[in-house]
Amino acid sequence: MKINSIADGVHELSQTYDKLNDTTFECHITEANANHTCEVTFKAKEDMEPPILVYYEIENFYQNHRKYEKSRDNAQLGGSRTQDEAQAKTCKPLNKLGSTTINPCGLVANTLFNDIIRLKVGKDNSGNDLNMIEDGIAWQSDLDYKFKQPDGFRSEQCDCNNCPCEAPDWSCTNGTAYKDELGKCHKYFYPDDDTTQYLYETYPMVVNPIEGVKNEHFVVWMRTEAVAPFRKLYGHIQEPIAKGEELTFEVTANWDVSSFKGSKKIIVTTTEIFGGKNKALGLVFLICGGCLLGLGVMFGLKHYIWPRKLASRKYLRFKED
Repeated sequence: MKINSIADGVHELSQTYDKLNDTTFECHITEANANHTCEVTFKAKEDMEPPILVYYEIENFYQNHRKYEKSRDNAQLGGSRTQDEAQAKTCKPLNKLGSTTINPCGLVANTLFNDIIRLKVGKDNSGNDLNMIEDGIAWQSDLDYKFKQPDGFRSEQCDCNNCPCEAPDWSCTNGTAYKDELGKCHKYFYPDDDTTQYLYETYPMVVNPIEGVKNEHFVVWMRTEAVAPFRKLYGHIQEPIAKGEELTFEVTANWDVSSFKGSKKIIVTTTEIFGGKNKALGLVFLICGGCLLGLGVMFGLKHYIWPRKLASRKYLRFKED
């Protein structure tokens, strides 16, 4: 009962924004990379205290399929540019496109969720604009040890008004340096860029060339889920939200669900010591606890009625010569 009351303290808002053959959704798309912009609005039913987590949820997509989950090259994700025959076979059919090498290869990396979700409207309790933070959503151990830019990659900050970025020393697109959200410019070099399609080229709407495979949305996606439907963390809000406050998210829809008859949902939720809103967890704890208590009573009665005498020889077993 206590665990369920904790779950009741979690305030969760959810809304489906795209579903197969359902044109009633403003965000509905019928092809990949549609770049279709729409809005999803929530109204807080209760006061929500930070941290407030923003997830996307996908239905009918199974990341636990063995062939899908194994379709990756962990050495490549860790920066290696060499690939043996076994690793190349694991990534098929998404290891090469003609003569162009895909880096990173495999089904998991090349089905990255690439809808863009931005918090457009929302105020905290003080009337200030809410901010959705997209850093700190991936496991730090993954960022530190599992994902590295390819060996030979380098980047350098430069003056936006004087930033020569030309081949062969640099591989910036059309000789133009990348400008980040702070307005700073960076030139960068990817090895074998003329024969390799890197992640920032496959998903330019999500991944920038400076972070590459260390993009946190990508790292979150690469930690595959055991069940379906599943949800993955997209961002978090660190300010309180009052009851009745409206939140509007601007979504750029690119990830098509029609091929697997699925749907997409945005979830905004608070959290408690046991995680999210999961009343089944309390029920499981109660059932397991009741079973263990029952077994304890049974063994106690057995020991009380038919006690085992200490050092009784009938329980000894000797090896025969």
